[in-house]
Amino acid sequence: MTDRFEVLERDGAARIAELRLDDPVTTPTLADDVVEDAGSLWARDRDRPEGRSDRVTVLPHRGFPGGTDQRVQASFAPDPATVEFPSAVVITPATAADHGADAYVVSTAQSLIGHAAAFVEAVVETRRAIPPDTALYLSGVATPRNVATLIAAGVDLVDTDRAVIAGTRGRYLTVADDYDLDHLAELPCSCPACQQSLEAFSVDDCIAHNVNALEATLATVRERIREGRLRDYIEAQARHEQWTTAAFREFDTQWGYLEQRTPVARRAEITAASEDTLHRVEIQRYADRVTTRYRNRFDAPAVLVPCSAKKPYSTSQSHEQFRDAIAWRGHIVSMTSPIGVVPNELELTYPAQHYDAVVTGRWSAGEVEFVADVLERYLERNVYSRVIAHVPDEGYRAVCERVEDALDREFEYTVEDHPTTDASLANLRSALDGEDAYRKREREHHTLRAIADYQFGESAGDELFDSIEVRGRYPKHQVFAEDEQLATLVPEYGLLALTLEGGRALNGLAEPPIVEIDAFVPHGSVLAPGVLEAPDDIRVGDEVIVSGPSAFGVGRAVMSGPEMARSDRGVAVDVRHVEER
Repeated sequence: MTDRFEVLERDGAARIAELRLDDPVTTPTLADDVVEDAGSLWARDRDRPEGRSDRVTVLPHRGFPGGTDQRVQASFAPDPATVEFPSAVVITPATAADHGADAYVVSTAQSLIGHAAAFVEAVVETRRAIPPDTALYLSGVATPRNVATLIAAGVDLVDTDRAVIAGTRGRYLTVADDYDLDHLAELPCSCPACQQSLEAFSVDDCIAHNVNALEATLATVRERIREGRLRDYIEAQARHEQWTTAAFREFDTQWGYLEQRTPVARRAEITAASEDTLHRVEIQRYADRVTTRYRNRFDAPAVLVPCSAKKPYSTSQSHEQFRDAIAWRGHIVSMTSPIGVVPNELELTYPAQHYDAVVTGRWSAGEVEFVADVLERYLERNVYSRVIAHVPDEGYRAVCERVEDALDREFEYTVEDHPTTDASLANLRSALDGEDAYRKREREHHTLRAIADYQFGESAGDELFDSIEVRGRYPKHQVFAEDEQLATLVPEYGLLALTLEGGRALNGLAEPPIVEIDAFVPHGSVLAPGVLEAPDDIRVGDEVIVSGPSAFGVGRAVMSGPEMARSDRGVAVDVRHVEER
C-alpha cells in the first residue's frame, strides 16, 4: 500500500498529483527535488537483505523535500521486501508489478527515447502493471521538446539529467528545437540565464537555461492538464520532433489504455486542427456510441444537414432556417468533421457542442473516409424510409455519395448552390410535402431517451423513462415520473444527472453502474479505500450508483472503475444524493 502519492486531476493518461512529503510536491515535475539522482538508484549496491540472491539497492535518502531521513529502496526483484516510505522501486516494463512503493523508476528509459513504438509499449505495459496511485519516473530522458509527450503518456516524474548534459556540450534547448550554441546569432529566450549578451553566455548559463526551459514547459503542461487541454497542446507541440509525433500517434492505437483514462465529458473545447483529431478518444467514443447505443425513435425521413460554427447547432442562423423549412417533418442529422454524425437529440452531448474546427471549405481524404464510415454505420442501424441530403458540395456530397454506394441506396439532394439560399430551402420544403410533423412532447421524450441510451447503454432510455413527464424549457429539462424527479439534463455536457429515484430506476438495468462501498454513509465523496467493487467500464464523469450496507446514493465518478478498484488514495465518487439504510 502506498500512502504518499495521490492523483488529484486527470487528462487522459496525464495526471496532476500530490506527493505528500514534509513539503508537498505537485506532479508532473522534476524529480531532482524529490529523489537523488535516479541513476544512482541502480548504480551501486549498498545493502543486500540476508538470504536474498537478487539485486537490491538501498540508498540513504537526501533528496526529498523537508530533509526527511527516509530511505529509498530500488530493486530488480519481482517481490522486494517491504520498503519504508517514501520509496522508489527500479523496474523494467517486463518486471513491473505492485511492489508497494510510491514511485517506479524505469531502468530502460534512455533506450526508449527516439523509438516511438518501443516507448509506447513500455509505458503502457508498465502503467498497467503498477498501481494507479503511484508515480512513474523516467530518468535521463526529458527535454523541453519531448517532456509534454512523456507526461501525456502517463509519466509523472522526470529529471534534468539530459538537459544538463546537453548544456555541458553547448546544446541550447527550447520547446521547438535544440541549437548548437556556437551557431546562434542571438538568444531566443528571456529566462534569467539569458539576460545577458550572447558573447558573455557561458556553459553554466546554457545549463541553467536548459533547466529553466524544462521547468517552464512542465508548468505549461500542468496548466494544460488542469484545463483538460493537453491533447490540443500535444498535437501542435509534438510535431517539433519526429519521434514524439510518431509516439502520440502510436498512443492513439492504444484504445484500451487511453479510453479507460479519458473522461466522458469535460469543459474544455476540442481544437480540431488536423486529421489527428479524428483519432482522439472523445471523437472515437462518440462515433461508437452513436452507432451502437443510439436508436432513432422518430417515424420520419432522415434529413442530413451540414454542421454550423455556432454550438449547439440549433442556435445557429443556418439551422434555424433548416428547422423552419423542415417544420419537424424530418429527423435532423448533422454531418461534421471531426465528430461524424450528430442526431438532433444529441447536439448538446459532449463533444458535439465542444469543438471548434479549422474551416477551409476543403475536406481531406481522411475526413471524408471517417465521416462516411460513421454515417454508413448509423444508417445501417437506424432505418429510414427516405434520406434527404440537404448538404453543399464540399466534402459533404463526397461523403453522401460514398455511403450511397456502400449501402446501395439513393439519397435525395435538395441543395442547388448553398444550403441557405431561397431555392435550396424551397427544395427542402417541397421534398417533405406530405410528411406528418411530430409534436413537441414527442421530441422532448425522444431526446431524453436518446441521451439515456448514449449515457447508460442501448435501450436504457426505454427502461429508465418508460412513462415520464418533462418539465422546464429546453435545454434545462427535468424528468419526472408520478411527481418524483428522476433526472435533470445538464446543458453544459448534454448528459443526465440522477436523483435517488433515478438511481433506483437505473439500478433496474441489466448492467447498472454500481460502485459497491463498505459499511459507511458517505458525505460529499467516496474515497478509494472505501470502494469494494466497481465495474470496469466506469469512466471519469460517469453517472454512478453508490451502494453499500449502510447507504444508497448517486453521483459522478472521479476515477475509472479499474482505478477505483486498485487505488489506496483519492476521491473515487463525488456523491450528489445519499440516504442511510
